[in-house]
Amino acid sequence: MIELIFVACLSASPAECESRSMLYTDISTMTCVMRAQPELAKWTEAHPNWQIANWKCKTVNLTEKEA
Repeated sequence: MIELIFVACLSASPAECESRSMLYTDISTMTCVMRAQPELAKWTEAHPNWQIANWKCKTVNLTEKEA
């Protein structure tokens, strides 16, 4: 499983940011990297008050547990 992790900040208040993610089960990390910008462009169209500050793709380790 691959996760596209990104930080979105409010356009009107750039200091207010949230971490978000999208999960993919059928693509590689390289495919995630190649598709990220169009996917994030679609996300910003659907969320016009937000801007993407940064993003990355990573393999999800299903054995990791959040504390």
